[in-house]
Amino acid sequence: MRAVIQRVSRADVEVSEKCIGKISQGLLVLLGIQEGDKEADLLMIVKKILSLRIFSDREGKMNLSVLDIQGDLLVISQFTLIADLKSGNRPSFFQAAKPDIAKSMFDHAVKEFRKSTLKVETGEFGANMKVCLVNDGPVTICLDSREWK
Repeated sequence: MRAVIQRVSRADVEVSEKCIGKISQGLLVLLGIQEGDKEADLLMIVKKILSLRIFSDREGKMNLSVLDIQGDLLVISQFTLIADLKSGNRPSFFQAAKPDIAKSMFDHAVKEFRKSTLKVETGEFGANMKVCLVNDGPVTICLDSREWK
């Protein structure tokens, strides 16, 4: 499972020119599900994202988590994070989980994020989305659950 986490001052997502999710200060999470990902991968990513100390404390040091600041989350499914570019210039997505499995895992991740009591918004799985954000910092972190095994 791969995630790109961006600290944002605001973000929103549109489908067919309609805003379906909008947050203030918090995290934009782009989440990619790979073939073979397990619940343990999902729980590890969710816990790590909620615990990342990437918000500034009173001294300006990145020392606070999204939980500490009671920020918002905008979680977007993005299978292109699983792109394989080892040969050629056209990405291959054969390692991405099949849509039915990916949707189930994505929905489960959203449920886990919602257990935090933070405001959690999402895009629409499988839709063509327009994501707008104001990256705060900028701060962007990439996570891959397979790197921790």
